[in-house]
Amino acid sequence: MTEAAIYFVLFVAVVFGLVTIAKSARIVAQYEKGLIMRLGKFHLLVGSGLHFLAPWIDEMIRVDMRERVINVAPQKVITKDNVTVEVDAVVYYKIVDPMKSQFEIQNFDYACTTLAQTNLRNLVGDRTLDETLVARDMINTNLRQVLDEATNNWGVKVTRVEVQKIEPPRDITEAMSRQMKAERDKRAAILEAEGIKQSQILQAEGIKQSEILKAEGDAQARVTRANAEAEAVRMVSTAAETYFKERAETMRRLEVLNHTLAQNTKYIVPTDSNLVAVLGLDGATPVVPIKTGQRGQADAARAATDADRGKM
Repeated sequence: MTEAAIYFVLFVAVVFGLVTIAKSARIVAQYEKGLIMRLGKFHLLVGSGLHFLAPWIDEMIRVDMRERVINVAPQKVITKDNVTVEVDAVVYYKIVDPMKSQFEIQNFDYACTTLAQTNLRNLVGDRTLDETLVARDMINTNLRQVLDEATNNWGVKVTRVEVQKIEPPRDITEAMSRQMKAERDKRAAILEAEGIKQSQILQAEGIKQSEILKAEGDAQARVTRANAEAEAVRMVSTAAETYFKERAETMRRLEVLNHTLAQNTKYIVPTDSNLVAVLGLDGATPVVPIKTGQRGQADAARAATDADRGKM
């Protein structure tokens, strides 16, 4: 073999070696897992980093382990009360078993989308339009449970499902808008009437309490005035009893005497009588009136005799 042929063979060997080394070296990213297939059969699961395969007999399948999202295309669904609505959703999932995700399902995105659409039709079809609109969270939960159970054999975990929109026909939407406006007007009228009623009740209660307090105040005032007047009468009575009883009797006697003297009637008053002291006659000389006639003489004699007796 000539020298040129030797150099050519060596060159070819170096190139073949470099190509072999380049083909056997594989780099797996941090978010990936590597499936090493040897002659078409699963051989080994490797993590992130640099790995060398057996030249010409090993192959590597990289599996992205990050969470992904699938858009479920809008579809028309008939509700329980025969209303056609358009529904779509999004599905979030994550591969937990790289080997199953590659060997158990051919096209996971298509399978998951079809399964989500089918279950959406079932879940919405079992409810009326009003129930569907208010049961969005329940639909999300039920759909996630169904998808998660079905995809568990595929090495995939469904983490979240969200129904994006539930859109009824335009005429139904307008009718619902009018219904909601009427309901709001009704609630506003009820609240306004309740407010007026409550205000009137509170005003009536206030007037009632005011009248009760006023009546109680008037009664208390009357009782206080009556007690004050009774006390005043008692004090006046006590004062009169203490200071003015004797003088009142004397005044009464003077009134009687005045009335008697006004009639020119003559009475003989004993010297030890209280009337003598009242008239200031207790130290005076008795005066005997002189009258003509036999009756006058008898009266004069009687008066003189009584005067002599008084001196004795």
